[in-house]
Amino acid sequence: MLEGSEYDAVDVVRTGLGAGWDEEGLLLDVVAAVQEKIGVEWAADRITVAQEHAATSINERVIAALAHGPAVGRPVPPYRGRVTVTCVDGEWHAFPARLVAEVLRLRGWQVDYLGAQTPTPHLVAHQHHTNSDAVLLSGSIPTHLPAAHAAITACQAVGVPVLAGGRAFGADGRFARALGADAWAPDARGAAAVLEAGLPRHPAVRQVVDDLPHLADQEYTRVVQSRSRLIRQVLAGLESRVPATRGYSDAQRERTAEDLVHILDFLATALYMDDAEVFTGFLEWTSQVLAARGVPVHTLVTGLEILAEQLHDFPRGLRLVREGVACLRGPAADAVVPGTPA
Repeated sequence: MLEGSEYDAVDVVRTGLGAGWDEEGLLLDVVAAVQEKIGVEWAADRITVAQEHAATSINERVIAALAHGPAVGRPVPPYRGRVTVTCVDGEWHAFPARLVAEVLRLRGWQVDYLGAQTPTPHLVAHQHHTNSDAVLLSGSIPTHLPAAHAAITACQAVGVPVLAGGRAFGADGRFARALGADAWAPDARGAAAVLEAGLPRHPAVRQVVDDLPHLADQEYTRVVQSRSRLIRQVLAGLESRVPATRGYSDAQRERTAEDLVHILDFLATALYMDDAEVFTGFLEWTSQVLAARGVPVHTLVTGLEILAEQLHDFPRGLRLVREGVACLRGPAADAVVPGTPA
């Protein structure tokens, strides 16, 4: 994969087929495992973004080779029904959804695979055309949970149950439950098991959504609307308190602004879900990535402290930022891994 040897990668899985592996085992225990390792290597700064993208593209073609290869000796599974597999609007990480789609096809489901970033109105229109037995909604990035909420509600309003999956919904699926999904599965085999057990259909009526009453304080909406202003204020504060930032190049300033965009997006999502772990989990992961790239974590803490000063009218947001600072403080807060500064 890292050498970019697409044909060799395909040969590996075809050799696995010849050695007695079945397609599902190769998809989930080999291809998915390699993809997860690629992500770990990128986060640890041992491979580049370009290598990660190239490896993912190769893995996608490996899946295609398995899906469209000769089915010699493969029994034809009984027809189970029709489902839609898609990603949340805004979600570009389609690889997990593609794996689920292929596993379900192997098990006898007719799968409409819609791929990445499917707008909710188009997803609902597709349900009117197909009358799917279920929508399988994939999300990897928690910042897309508000869009997932809209998709879940809209599909249920036209009578179609929703099975959620992916890291965005939490390791235990609690965010899927909070958003009203009919079921959650941790992986492709789990999704197949849920579908085989059956999901009840909803009456096709539109109901008022009141399952997140904390949104009544409007903090989520106000933080989203204030994002540009907050980014400018934090950048200005960093330049006054962290001397090194004054000498940043334009590219470094741009990356810092991008980091702040992600921080505010995760803060807004934590407000939407009323769950601090959405924010603190992202900060812990970010601190590890920054440390691997030689960026002092105390700069992140300083940025959060500046952000807290701007949130005096946002009590829930202020509490979340303070919890974020607390989770980053400690012996590792001032650690710097040797490398190129941000």
